[in-house]
Formats: sequence, structure tokens, C-alpha cells
Amino acid sequence: MKKNILLLSIFTFVLLVGKRAAAQDYRVAAGLKFSYEFGPTVKYFMDNTDALEAELGLRSHGVVFTGLWERHIPAFNVEKLKFYYGFGAHIGGVGAGTYKRFNGDNVDYANNSILIGADGIVGLEYIVPDSPIGISLDLDPRLELGRGPYFDIAPGLGLKYIF
Repeated sequence: MKKNILLLSIFTFVLLVGKRAAAQDYRVAAGLKFSYEFGPTVKYFMDNTDALEAELGLRSHGVVFTGLWERHIPAFNVEKLKFYYGFGAHIGGVGAGTYKRFNGDNVDYANNSILIGADGIVGLEYIVPDSPIGISLDLDPRLELGRGPYFDIAPGLGLKYIF
């Protein structure tokens, strides 16, 4: 029930503030991200190149909120294709258990644990011409400080609806 209320709140916010910008492909987009966490994401462009992105990542017995600043620049002279990079932070929690990281190692949590740390992002985003759909592929390096320190990097796939 709480997940449904949160998703409804995010999409309502996006509908209220979303307007297309003439100088760029879009101003606001919302969608889903598939990485070591899966969940909703919202991206908001502050100007033609800089965006803020918020991700709510759901994982086995836990949840992580990630906030990112991103810089977008044209890529490979392909219309509607942008390269982006940025940084941010995450905070969340997981229950006791063993979790497999993308590098193959296992991380054991004996108790409920708080996750907190620094994040980076580098990727490509493509806006499908004549449609409200955006697709992104990125790498998300993460430095976990709350249960570490340890470093991990995960690939991510994003699908977004552009408002």
C-alpha cells in the first residue's frame, strides 16, 4: 500500500510540474530503472544541460533512495542521443541476509543495516523520435560507507516517459 501511495505521489508531482522545454528534448521524465535495485525514477532538467535525478531503488528486504546531479552533452553527432555523467549520494536500509554484488562478491548483513554513501553515474540516453519515450544505459559506481567501505559498480537500464 505504501509503495502505491509513493508511486502515485511521484507521478502526480511530475504531472503538475512537467512542461516541455523548447531548447531541449524535455524538461521532466519519469520511469523505471533496472539495476541492482529496481524502481521508479524522476529526472528534472534545471537548464539545457544540467538535471537532477531521484531514484527509489527497491531490493530484497530493503530500499535505497539515490539523488544525482547530471550533466548532459550531445553524443556522436546523433540527434536525440546524449552522453551524461554526474554524482550524488544514497541512503537506505536492508534487512539481515546475504546480498550478491555485481563484482561477484557476497556482502553479509547480520542485522538490519543502514546504507549510506557516494554515487557516480556515466551513460547514454536516447529519446525515441516522435515519441515520449527515453531509453538510457549507464554505469553506476557506488562507494558504500555505512556497511563498508566498499566499492561496487552496476550497469543500469532506464525507461522513461517524457512530459
